[in-house]
Amino acid sequence: QAQMVESGGGSVPAGGSLRLSCTTSGLKFADLNLGWFHQAPGKAREWVAGIYWSGGQTRYADSVQGRFTISRDNAKSALYLQMNSLKPEDSGIYTCAADRAWVKLVSAPAYRGQGTQVTVSS
Repeated sequence: QAQMVESGGGSVPAGGSLRLSCTTSGLKFADLNLGWFHQAPGKAREWVAGIYWSGGQTRYADSVQGRFTISRDNAKSALYLQMNSLKPEDSGIYTCAADRAWVKLVSAPAYRGQGTQVTVSS
């Protein structure tokens, strides 16, 4: 059974950093495009970062470009999100996701975790 589990969330002051991890099981990890979604309180979930199955290309939402870095470790079937220069508007639930098709990854991924909470205080 496919499973994705996030960790690494927490509370930090503005300007701080966090590193989120997503461990997976039951997936053909190396064949999948991977990404992270963010849902702020009272708002819809939005895609913020993605990495292609090949690992060579990454994409970011404008809101996090230059501050967040997505990476993957196929040997560990793990996905990461390094978040620097955090802002209060980055607060919310972060969810990892996976799909074979990039267009689905950024909209309606086949696989998704339950999320981890990030709180950035001003």
